[in-house]
Amino acid sequence: MRILYSHRIGSRDGQGVHLEEMVAAMRAEGHEVRLVGPSFYGQGGWGGESRAVGLARRLLPGWAAEGAELAYNIPAYRQLARAAAEFRPDVIYERANLYFLAGAMLARRLRLPYLLEVNAPLADERARHGNLRLARLAAAAERHTWRAADRVLPVTEVLADRIAREGVPRERITVIPNGIQLAHYPEPAPRPEGGPLTLGFVGFIREWHGMDKVVAALATWRGEQALRLRVVGDGPARPGLEAQAASLGIADRVVFDGVVDHEAIPGLVAGFDIALQPAAVPYASPLKVFEYMAAGRAIVAPDQPNLREVLEDGRTALLFDPAREGSLWEAIARLAADPALRARLGAAARAEVLRRDLTWTGNARRVAALAEELRAKGTGAAGRFAPASAA
Repeated sequence: MRILYSHRIGSRDGQGVHLEEMVAAMRAEGHEVRLVGPSFYGQGGWGGESRAVGLARRLLPGWAAEGAELAYNIPAYRQLARAAAEFRPDVIYERANLYFLAGAMLARRLRLPYLLEVNAPLADERARHGNLRLARLAAAAERHTWRAADRVLPVTEVLADRIAREGVPRERITVIPNGIQLAHYPEPAPRPEGGPLTLGFVGFIREWHGMDKVVAALATWRGEQALRLRVVGDGPARPGLEAQAASLGIADRVVFDGVVDHEAIPGLVAGFDIALQPAAVPYASPLKVFEYMAAGRAIVAPDQPNLREVLEDGRTALLFDPAREGSLWEAIARLAADPALRARLGAAARAEVLRRDLTWTGNARRVAALAEELRAKGTGAAGRFAPASAA
């Protein structure tokens, strides 16, 4: 199958992981993939963005920046149309982005099956964080792309419910959570006995993650098992956490690795004894959870619907009540005192990845099956008749 993969990602971060792993998995399954997106993708290196995009974000007022996002559809559509004319795709697969309409427009014109990957309700998300000026226009644009897709592919059932409330029929919604490439994660070796246990966190560090509570509890820990914390990643909360650890006299027990190449993540996670997902937005499918599962680590995560779609309390993780103060550390303390429980949860978490095929390869197969179904029915552009070829 020939898949035209459209995106508007500007930086190599978690979004880039999803994109690159999915493209690699699709190609490994024998599909031809033409990737079409901004020319500056990846120019800022891992975890960064292009200088031009960063400068525009800083200098343009909010409404003008959003207008530029909308105007980007003109060159994006032209680029996508040229690629389609050369490549003659069987399907258009697009990663949803706010104000990004190019894939929906081209799919309608060519009557091609249009599959839309949705990772967040972006209009709501940006409005909540105060980064949205043209809120009604943004919501309308997002709703349009959701409704235009032949299949909307949200990463959680929670997000699927949100999309259905905007008028997308449930039969056009298929949940495909994030995944992992198991080849990067060999069968985990037993952790060495003796020495301190390592609590680990991977990702972009924000204040709402609550890592400050972990640092504070670590400073007062008096359990028999010595503990240390390793934070892999960067973000606005990092300076405060470093200052907090220093002020509490535990700077020697907290390691901040900063941004590392994605290829280094498996080796670092393998060194965790207890893997932390201290908080999560209610609709997300956190990549770090799948990394922890594949590495066979004992996971501590909040007990909320989107995470229960992947994790089961007491079997593949310990889930704590995020509304109850101290419950996160209680779960950590329980695991610190019980090596058998850590081993059992870690083994079950990795087995769950295998059982449910929570891999990028599995996701590529699911996407291809949906695309083939649409092609067989001769439907594209949200259910309209389409010829078997995009000629």
